Amino acid sequence: MKKVIAIEDNLSPFERALRKEGYEVKTIKEGWREADAIIVSGQDDNLLGIQEIQTRAPVISAEGRTPEEVLVDLKKRLS
Repeated sequence: MKKVIAIEDNLSPFERALRKEGYEVKTIKEGWREADAIIVSGQDDNLLGIQEIQTRAPVISAEGRTPEEVLVDLKKRLS
């Protein structure tokens, strides 16, 4: 079963890297409830216009990082 990763819309290089690694990628708006992890740009703390989204999924910031660096972090957190 593929892991579901929710990402912000403006992270297309990260989306491509995640799909290449076999993850199912959804936007935060459509997939944050079912996501195994969430990747954010780090530029906006207010996801979806909601100040306090509660999730058990790890939230990973992509700010200042390459897709490869985020993938390494993601794999650690999902293992």
